Amino acid sequence: MWLKIAIAFSWLVIVIFTAWLVSRFNQTNPELIRKIVHIGIGHIILIAWWLDIPGIVGIIASIVASIVTLLSYIFPILPGIDNVGRRSLGTFFYAVSIGVLVAWFWYSQQPEYAAIGIMIMSWGDGLAALIGQNFGKHKYQIFGSQKSWEGSLTVTIVSYIICSLILLASQGNIWQIWVVSSVVALLSTALEAVAFLGIDNLTVPIGSAGIAYFLIQFLTNANVTN
Repeated sequence: MWLKIAIAFSWLVIVIFTAWLVSRFNQTNPELIRKIVHIGIGHIILIAWWLDIPGIVGIIASIVASIVTLLSYIFPILPGIDNVGRRSLGTFFYAVSIGVLVAWFWYSQQPEYAAIGIMIMSWGDGLAALIGQNFGKHKYQIFGSQKSWEGSLTVTIVSYIICSLILLASQGNIWQIWVVSSVVALLSTALEAVAFLGIDNLTVPIGSAGIAYFLIQFLTNANVTN
């Protein structure tokens, strides 16, 4: 087990080192640095799934990360990550969401749903911010949070692809996958649009994972019944 944990920890070190290296050559775009960390760290859920790391390890790591991120709002522990130019608890919610999803799906032997939630948050939300800031021409606001239609479309497309690929890998090629992925993509987009205080880092992963799980169960059971 310790070797598996060491591999997972090594990935985190690689992500942080990559972000630091990029920051040395690109100090004018702090959002890029944040998204490297945001997207990179999300892959820890895939590593934990593939290596079959015990759920308790993920839960403890989530608790520790949550405490550190809360302290970082008081002390400059993670200045490059928490400094987003607006009031946000996004980093804290990110850590909490990983712990919640591991606790929910690891012990039910269905880690693929935790992977769906975290990967949609990592790639969907991460790319949406980069696309929206660099190419977003058509803006809209929800609860004071400014978004772009280009960024939201990115969330939809990325969420659909991620959900489809993970369900294909875990469930096989069944027709329910395409329906579920479509619903998950639309829900993730809606949840990502409501992002005050960084709450989307909690609602997107838990919401997308939850709806994927319940829809697969419902549609599969309905198909068996018929």
